[in-house]
Amino acid sequence: MTAGEWTRRALVVEDHALMRSLIADALRGRGFAVEAFGRASDALDAFESFDPDLLITDIDLGERPNGVELAGVIRSRAPHVAVVFLTNLSREAASARARDVVAGASFVNKGAIESIDELVDAADAALDDRPLARELAPRTAQAALHVLTSTQLETVRLLAAGLSNAEIARRRDVSVRAVEKSVERIFAALGLSGDDSMTPRVATAAAYIATYGDPATGLG
Repeated sequence: MTAGEWTRRALVVEDHALMRSLIADALRGRGFAVEAFGRASDALDAFESFDPDLLITDIDLGERPNGVELAGVIRSRAPHVAVVFLTNLSREAASARARDVVAGASFVNKGAIESIDELVDAADAALDDRPLARELAPRTAQAALHVLTSTQLETVRLLAAGLSNAEIARRRDVSVRAVEKSVERIFAALGLSGDDSMTPRVATAAAYIATYGDPATGLG
């Protein structure tokens, strides 16, 4: 998806300088703001001020903390951050190391990619949560609810109940910025971004209510 109304921020952690530079340059070419580091400890020092949307990290960084440990710390501080692991391990072996620490992470085998663009595509997909139905017209928003993740659908439920982004953030215990970005992704997934003929928030709420009923009656 496109950057929308915010600049996507990627934190890159890779101990090989050339690979780190290639990844950072490719991401910047797609419109990302990027901070790149060779050590997890340096990335953690920069995390709060940089406030990334995405972490791309090698699993093996040559020292502790490794990439899995880094991702676990970042996810504990900011659960909305998407994670892409770089590794020379097989997907099965990499998943076995990370699945109990970082749910929903993506894995890219460095030896298998043919171009750095494939890695950036993986970053885009990780931020989108899942591939978007880009061809959907606004009128199909109700039918498109099935493309949303469970977390996104819960956000839509709260939105349909009339809660503001700030109220949704308090209920989900995340930042308002995280909710804002999630809502933008939801609008895009439902085919509602960039359409001036309707208010995406109203159309999204209407689609939810038409499918599941009015959530305001059961909102605790």
